[in-house]
Amino acid sequence: MLSRRRFVGVAAGALLVVRPGVGRAQEGTFLKPEDAPRHLFADVSEVAERSIATTSVLQARIVALMGRPPTVWESTYRIFTATHGERLLGFTVVVEEIGKHRPITFAVAVNPDATVRDVAVLSYREPYGGDIKEHRFLKQYIGKTSAAPLLPYQDIQNIAGATLSVQATGRAVKKAIAVLRAAGDLR
Repeated sequence: MLSRRRFVGVAAGALLVVRPGVGRAQEGTFLKPEDAPRHLFADVSEVAERSIATTSVLQARIVALMGRPPTVWESTYRIFTATHGERLLGFTVVVEEIGKHRPITFAVAVNPDATVRDVAVLSYREPYGGDIKEHRFLKQYIGKTSAAPLLPYQDIQNIAGATLSVQATGRAVKKAIAVLRAAGDLR
């Protein structure tokens, strides 16, 4: 017969083993950048990719458009143009922003009118807060513009224990739109 102390220890250990989404299980790579446009634009027929180097001029434009510097400066930005026949569907930009301690890689799909079409988390490197990669959270950004606050408790519902990752998602969306504007793809 198990003593009460040993039973509690065994039960607690069992809970730790079966709890999904705790610790390193949240980290991972979920989508490749080159696959993101087809994931985010369901009716895409062709995708063209280009990279633009981050220069001091581009950085200054991005800061002016965002109103503040991002937490990460990529050396280049990968921009994918999605079309269906002759019709421009929009763009997908791969950006990174710091979560709590480490960068989160996002793919942000933007319509030609500068509204958000969709968002995907490509890589998540934090032990907690990985719920931001779920569509039920990311769908809040659909239709938003860079003029929106994109902040928890304002226009975005927060995820308990993931406030910094939620803030990073908002910054990533604003950054992607700023990159497209600074590169001349959007007005």
